[in-house]
Amino acid sequence: MTVLKTLSGCSLLAAAFCAVLLSLAAPAAAADQAPAAQFVQHLGDTALMSLTSKNLTRKTREARVRKILEDNFDITAIGRFAIGPYWRQATEAQRQEYMKFFEDLIVETYTTRFEAYSGQTLKVFGAQPSGRTDYIVDSSVIQKDAAPVGLQWRVRKEGAGLRVVDVIVAGVSMSFTQRSDFMSVIQNNGGLDGLISDLRQRHEDQRNKG
Repeated sequence: MTVLKTLSGCSLLAAAFCAVLLSLAAPAAAADQAPAAQFVQHLGDTALMSLTSKNLTRKTREARVRKILEDNFDITAIGRFAIGPYWRQATEAQRQEYMKFFEDLIVETYTTRFEAYSGQTLKVFGAQPSGRTDYIVDSSVIQKDAAPVGLQWRVRKEGAGLRVVDVIVAGVSMSFTQRSDFMSVIQNNGGLDGLISDLRQRHEDQRNKG
């Protein structure tokens, strides 16, 4: 699944508006960068330790994926960004149904991906401030029989904690890729209800595969 085709799925700053705000904001203090890098390394370590055992049932792995996503990713912000102005136009019922299928599809997609885990590891190099509350954490996915894949994480301070709001794979933002995908579905399938129907079908397809 696009944001989630590679994890997270997943986001979410209203593009040009945010770009202006971030260009005017004071950078985060350098002393605060280490926690962002540590947060991502801990996230990677937790995922590898809790999700990769071949002895896990699908139900158990799925529950663990959901917890990791809910604890470490701002799923609501990612989902809102992915449908842009259609979020403001949506009814509360549409928002709830959309977010349900959006999160379920993320969980099911990554459950399947971790079932196929084959020894990859995450190496975190460090973090740089990006605006008042964000950090870009640089990392690589180390693979046994292939070149490393560059991975950047946009991590945001939220209250006393941190949350992932975008993942950039080989220079490509998953949040913007997801948004492009969803906007195309919305515009070609009769609006937000068309996207919800599409997500429902993807959800059912993933269930049938599982």
